[in-house]
Amino acid sequence: MGIFGALTTAVTGMRAQSFALENISGNIANSQTTAFKREDTSFEDLIPDEIPSKQLSGNVVATSRATNDVQGDIQNASVSTYMAINGQGFFVVEKPASFADNQPVFDGVDLYTRRGDFSTDKNGYLVNGAGYYLMGIPVDAATGNLVGSVPQLLQFNSGFLPAEPTTTIQYQANLASYPLTAAHDTGIPGSELINPADFTDGDPTTAGGGTVDGNDEATFIKQSVSGGAITAYDVSGAPVNVQLRWAKTDSTASGGTDTWNLFYQVDSTATGTDVAWQNAGQDYTFAPNGQMSSATNTVTLTGVTIDGVTLGDVVLQHGANGLTQFADANGNVQVNALQQNGFPAGTLQSVSVNDKGRVVGTYSNSRTIDLAQITLANFNGVDGLKRIDGGAFVATDESGPPTYNAPGQIVGSSLEGSNTDIADEFTKLIVTQQAYSANTKVITTSNQMVQDLLNMLR
Repeated sequence: MGIFGALTTAVTGMRAQSFALENISGNIANSQTTAFKREDTSFEDLIPDEIPSKQLSGNVVATSRATNDVQGDIQNASVSTYMAINGQGFFVVEKPASFADNQPVFDGVDLYTRRGDFSTDKNGYLVNGAGYYLMGIPVDAATGNLVGSVPQLLQFNSGFLPAEPTTTIQYQANLASYPLTAAHDTGIPGSELINPADFTDGDPTTAGGGTVDGNDEATFIKQSVSGGAITAYDVSGAPVNVQLRWAKTDSTASGGTDTWNLFYQVDSTATGTDVAWQNAGQDYTFAPNGQMSSATNTVTLTGVTIDGVTLGDVVLQHGANGLTQFADANGNVQVNALQQNGFPAGTLQSVSVNDKGRVVGTYSNSRTIDLAQITLANFNGVDGLKRIDGGAFVATDESGPPTYNAPGQIVGSSLEGSNTDIADEFTKLIVTQQAYSANTKVITTSNQMVQDLLNMLR
C-alpha cells in the first residue's frame, strides 16, 4: 500500500479538516443567534487490522460533538415575554404543520428549544423568533393551582376577567389616645368622647350597633375622626366608596376603659331620619400599653348596603395587634393597611413572564393574574438530541424521552446568547488550516515519490 495508502490517508485528513472547517464556519456565522449551541469537531482514527508489528497510524474520520448542555451568556431584554433558562432544561414547543383560516394547525409533535424570544401573536399564542409555539400548563385563576400536568399549547385571549365582589377588608390602624375631634376642648374633660345625649334620634353607641341619621350627622362628624376610605365592589363589579369613622366612647381619664366604636357610611345623601352611618357593633377596648385588651381579629359587617349598592356580609380583618392606641400629636387615625379583595371586570391587556416561570396577565382593572406555568423538559442524553432549523431539537433514542420539571431557572425579560466563543473559533480555524495544508503536503510529496519511481523505470 505504501505511497498509495499515504495518498488515501491524506485525502481522509483533508476531508476531516474540511468537515471541521464547516463546523467552525457555522459556529462563527451563528455567534449572534439567540441560544445557539455550537458544534465542536471530534476526530477518530481508523486502524486497519494488522499484527502489532505491522499496524499503521490509519485514516481519520471527523464527527460532530454537540454542546447542548453548555450555557450561553444571559442578557437583559426589554420585552416582558422574553425569557432565558439558567441551568438545565428546554422550553417545550410545537411548530404548525399548516395554517387554515389564518389559524395554525399543529401535528402534535413536541419539540424542544432554548430560544426564548417569545412574543404574543394575533391569535394570542406565544411564538418565538423561529416560529415555534410555546407550551405550558394553565393555572386556575381562582386558586393559583396548575390545571393538569401535561404541557399544552398556551393561548391567551382578551376575554373578560369576571368581577369579584368584596367580601373582606384588611384594616389596620393606630387610634390616637386623645382624638382631636372638632368638638374637643382640652380644658373640658371628656370632650373628646362621643356624647349620646347630643343626638336627637337615638344613641349611636347602642350595644349591638346603633345608627346615625341625617338629623344627627353634623353632630356625629364633630365628635368623631376619619378612619379612611376604600373602594369596594358588588357582585356585578359596581364600585362603592366605603367611608370609615371612629368615635371614642369611654376613656381611662374619665374613670372608665379606653373604648372605641367604628362606623361606616350607609347613605352619603341622608337627610331627616334616613340612616347615614352604621355602627359596626363592636366595642374596641385598649389597655394602658396601647394594645387591645380583648383581642378582636375580625369583625363581620352584616348586610352592608352603601348608597343603594349591596355588598352583603363583609369581614373586617384586623389581625393580631392590627389595631393600637398610642399617643399621636395630630390626634387622628393613622391608617397602616386598608385593602379589599374585590375588583371589577376587566380585559386582558398584556402578558409577561416572571422569574418563577409563570405567565402573568395584566388586566384593564389593574389586576395581575397567573395564567400559566412554563414547563421545562430535560433529557438524560441531552447531547443526543437531533438539531433542526431555528434552534429546536427533536428527541431521539440517544437522548431518551423528556422528563419535566427540569432544575433550570427561568429568567424573565432576558435572553440566552450563543455559546460560541469567537476567539476560540479563530484559534481552531488556524489549527484547521494548518492541518489541511499539511495533508496537501503529504499528497504532493507522495506524487513526487511516484514520479521518481516512474523516472527510475525509464
